[in-house]
Amino acid sequence: MLLPVLLLLGTLDPQHALADWARARARAFEGDLASAGPPIWRERTPGTAPRDFTPPSSLAPLIRAVSPGVVNVVTYQNPGDGILAGRVPAAMGSGFLLGPEGYAVTNHHVVQGAAGIQVRLGDGRVLDAQLVGSDPGTDVALIRVQTDGIRDLPSVVLGDSDTLEVGDWVVAIGNPFGLERSVSHGLISAKERVLGVGAFDDFLQTDALINPGNSGGPLFNMRGEVIGVATAMVTHAQGIGFAVPINMVKDLLPNLLDNGHLERGWLGLTIAEQSGADGRARVAVVQEVIPASPAAAAGLRPGDRITHVNGRPFDSYLALLRKISLLAPGTLVRLTTQRAGGAPRDLVARVSEPPAQRPQPLSEVPAVE
Repeated sequence: MLLPVLLLLGTLDPQHALADWARARARAFEGDLASAGPPIWRERTPGTAPRDFTPPSSLAPLIRAVSPGVVNVVTYQNPGDGILAGRVPAAMGSGFLLGPEGYAVTNHHVVQGAAGIQVRLGDGRVLDAQLVGSDPGTDVALIRVQTDGIRDLPSVVLGDSDTLEVGDWVVAIGNPFGLERSVSHGLISAKERVLGVGAFDDFLQTDALINPGNSGGPLFNMRGEVIGVATAMVTHAQGIGFAVPINMVKDLLPNLLDNGHLERGWLGLTIAEQSGADGRARVAVVQEVIPASPAAAAGLRPGDRITHVNGRPFDSYLALLRKISLLAPGTLVRLTTQRAGGAPRDLVARVSEPPAQRPQPLSEVPAVE
């Protein structure tokens, strides 16, 4: 297979090209670099890189900038216990501060059933915290640190997980196995992974190392923005970790703040996914609109295509259903729709509570093994 490559790289005599090249390379080791001749592989000119790619020389400036907003989260079974008391914690995890008000995000499974919650800041300060709201379906919890007049509380900046691409660099900071403020880096391995853990499966997959104790910690992009919440790992695997996309968290946080748990939103329609005009893109098409529902009041009809929610496109009809379900009842939502032969238009609907489900007769309840 070498000779065709040689012929492609130049007008070399195929019979003698390899021997001439080998002798030239041998002379190069004696200092005669100019006589090395054409190579049989491609090498980049020193200092160049693929187009639109700039490799970072170091992640240290990024880590210095974002790590103050990352906290260790420790929970206790008894309210009197705490980090300073030297008691063994019930659970240890990670989290990140959202602003000077003291709100912080972590995982549901880190704070579940906790009688006491404390966080340790990067500068060593230990602060008590209280649970504001939590949702097991997304494994996201909102806590609030008792600031007691503290005005220099650090925080992070949230990014846009919808703009992520497979191959984007990411950094995870957390508390794996109690090793405080450990940093790992990697890339986005896949998006919208369905793990079968609930109705809101929409995970980012990354090869940045995520271990027990990283739970609830932030996943940063190269702009220093949080684009995911570390939440799961695959045991007995290497380089397979998962994070909740930050855009899902942003949709959920107002719900947790108002209700303390997830109150699911409902529009009253059924949606199917169909192929777009190019045969590749998938579009969400309304199949049925329930009478007297929020969708009916907004003017949606069967056959309408929904393309954006609050001005943002979505990747699949499942993403649309998740987004609506995460909105608290009473929330106004703007849907960009397109009817056959018509121009796009915006419809505004007020999300409501889902109607109470009719109890199943005993004969219709599926058996549980």
